[in-house]
Amino acid sequence: MRVAIVHYWLVGMRGGEKVLEAICRIFPYADIVTHVYDPVTISEPLRRHQITTTFISRLPRAKTLYKKYLPLMPMALEQVDLSQYDLVISSESGPAKGIIPAPTARHICYCHSPMRYIWNMYNQYYTSSGLITRALMPYFSNYMRIWDVTSAARVDAFLANSATVAARIERYYRRDAEVIHPPVDTSAFAPVAASERDDYFLMVGELVGYKRPDLAVEAFNRLKRKLVVIGGGEMLDRLRRLAGPTVTVLGPQPFDVLRHHYARCQALIFPGEEDFGIVPLEAMASGRPVIAFGRGGATETVQADRTGVFFDEQTVEALIDAVERLDRLDLDPAAAVARAAEFGTEVFIDRFRSFVDRTMGQARTLHGAARPTPPRPDRVPFEHEGQ
Repeated sequence: MRVAIVHYWLVGMRGGEKVLEAICRIFPYADIVTHVYDPVTISEPLRRHQITTTFISRLPRAKTLYKKYLPLMPMALEQVDLSQYDLVISSESGPAKGIIPAPTARHICYCHSPMRYIWNMYNQYYTSSGLITRALMPYFSNYMRIWDVTSAARVDAFLANSATVAARIERYYRRDAEVIHPPVDTSAFAPVAASERDDYFLMVGELVGYKRPDLAVEAFNRLKRKLVVIGGGEMLDRLRRLAGPTVTVLGPQPFDVLRHHYARCQALIFPGEEDFGIVPLEAMASGRPVIAFGRGGATETVQADRTGVFFDEQTVEALIDAVERLDRLDLDPAAAVARAAEFGTEVFIDRFRSFVDRTMGQARTLHGAARPTPPRPDRVPFEHEGQ
């Protein structure tokens, strides 16, 4: 079985790329197609695959300005020749599912979210953009929405990374989607003894507006309790100016530092609304509870009054109330670890493998089917960027 995996862009290792790694474990000989590829930023397991790019990669400063070329990506995808593949798996968050598979091939789309910048977060992106982008967005976004809905018809089966995203797929594409939560490497985290824990709370993530890091900083300024913030992004400097004496904004940190803080904090603060959210599960795998905004993917992972608490409004007052409610609870770290284990990488692989097997309609198991012939040079249908 010849397999192609289409991923929107490969310029870093975030949640979508971790999903891609897990899919590649199922299909070790699959070819990867992407708009832009920066091998320096990609893990070694992904670099083992034959990786090809669309013409977007040849445009000026594509590795950093790739999102500016969004209106050209539908054309780029439709020029890709995938006629030799039996199975196409698209990893959708930016444009990926719009390829045209062979008539006899099956196309499965694992959707992290329909494109946020043209659908559910259009207004946020619009108001935060520059003058020229705001002038153009209404025109190209309308075109992108039409193409996005049309290209959904090229997908044989949708998978969603959460019930939240499945609801968006139904709303925007009028398609059903089975939910398979993303993989979390829970084995990389471990709890520590109570005597080793510290008295600070923790926030982890990209420091951008919709994740609401400002809410956490303002709440802990008012509480006069310790908060450590880990992450980089456009709000980093602003948060450092906003932080009071009890708030430490560390910025981006290596994994060992992150793992250390996960295990030793009092709790993780998760004030934004995410499609799924891997960070809460990493904290729970470290035995720590989560204080989360009660919408989006966190509601599918955090268990109220067992592995954390929720707050219903994105206000300083609501977050402070949640912190004080957590203080009154005596939550078992073992319950958090057990809950996180339900979302482990092997769980994802087993469920994804089963779904593909059912979708392909094969009598034999996927383990036996996923042994294609290694890629040959004459199979490369378009520009080859690296392996």
